[in-house]
Amino acid sequence: MIQNSRRIFLRNSAVLVAGAAFMPEHLFASPKKIERLGLQLYSVRDAMHADPAGTLKKLSDMGYFQVEHAGYSDRKFYGYSVKDFKKVLDDTHLNMTSGHVTLTQQHWNAASNDFTDEWKHAVADAAEVGQKYLISPGMDNDLLKDVDAFKKFMNVFNKCGELCHKQGLQFGYHNHDFEFTTLFSGMPLYDVMLVNTDPDLVAQQMDIGNMYPTGAMPLDYIKKYPGRFELMHVKDQIKNSDGKYENTVLGKGILPLKDILKEARKIGGTSQFIIEQEEYQGADPLECSKLDLKVMNRWGY
Repeated sequence: MIQNSRRIFLRNSAVLVAGAAFMPEHLFASPKKIERLGLQLYSVRDAMHADPAGTLKKLSDMGYFQVEHAGYSDRKFYGYSVKDFKKVLDDTHLNMTSGHVTLTQQHWNAASNDFTDEWKHAVADAAEVGQKYLISPGMDNDLLKDVDAFKKFMNVFNKCGELCHKQGLQFGYHNHDFEFTTLFSGMPLYDVMLVNTDPDLVAQQMDIGNMYPTGAMPLDYIKKYPGRFELMHVKDQIKNSDGKYENTVLGKGILPLKDILKEARKIGGTSQFIIEQEEYQGADPLECSKLDLKVMNRWGY
């Protein structure tokens, strides 16, 4: 009986192995990154300053499940210790999947070839509070004037990616506008960054609203660097009579948002869609955040 069972097992195993050779490759592909829709809390910065817990409760009641912070300093989130802020998030049924803390040259000790304790604490605190992504939203101004110094600091970016991986985090960078207006031998600083960072170690959070006024088109970058934009700040823009741009409620502006989001999903590698609105045309920021969420939900996010 045992021998017969063994023969049946081996026969069935052989059939499975043979059949696997004719099965679609996508069945064996690594799982797709979890797609998340959230809000950058800078969108409601005044409310977060006045009443962090109450504001997070309102966002949760609107239907948000994910938020991204812009309020970490002295090992505290919006004035709360890591443990206490995690409780606030738990109480409001929110996840803080990502957050912004600027990595500067002062956080890297060239003599010891290591990060400062301050930066190591930032990484550890991000992991403890439950983040998956630690995003740097800027850099030192002097790096914009020296391409060699800039490339050297991109090595620090890669090392930061390694440090974050040890804590179960992904390091990333968030653009503003200067990355496209600063040129090194005719190449935008942003392109130099993409060429000189390891995609596995340094994710990109493309802020489509920040780049658009410079003439840099999100769709062009998504197609030029497929798979490089794991996170995205979703914004819309209007152009005022004075020629200046400002954010508005999603779908009310001039950006081809549906096309950008579609290509980001399809070839950009984007799985983290973070709503951000910084100007409101006299409307209440919380109400704008509610409208933005409804628009994204209506579009299938």
